[in-house]
Amino acid sequence: MSDKLALLNKKVPAFKLAATGDKTLKLSDFKGKNLVIYFYPKDSTPGCTTEGKDFSGLYRKFQKKNTVILGVSRDSIKKHENFKAKFEFPFDLLSDENEELCNIFDVIKLKKLYGREYMGIERSTFLIDEKGVLRNEWRKVKVKGHAEEVLNAID
Repeated sequence: MSDKLALLNKKVPAFKLAATGDKTLKLSDFKGKNLVIYFYPKDSTPGCTTEGKDFSGLYRKFQKKNTVILGVSRDSIKKHENFKAKFEFPFDLLSDENEELCNIFDVIKLKKLYGREYMGIERSTFLIDEKGVLRNEWRKVKVKGHAEEVLNAID
């Protein structure tokens, strides 16, 4: 696909997705701020819950670094609203049911669970600067210590 990110240090293609709080968010909404977009497989699963809580715990520190956090999965807005409310996430979750953003960032991968193969989101995080340029990426993320690592990567 031509709009996939080939390399770091390139401008991220424009996107627009439904978000929690009855919003529609687009890349240009975050001009002048750093943006952390983290992709996770599924709402209310243990790893995804821990990752969300870790980003929540560091939320104020991210804010002090002029950084917005967005979580993304293929779950519906209704599921996202419940997940966000249950764990009191202070940031929005984007619903990417059509895999628009997943495809831009190339996070849909062949996965295996109990011997069954399926296409799903590979846990990944991307750091975009104030000008909309991708500055860092983490793929095949292990949750423990990850949010802190992302925070430390922001200049």
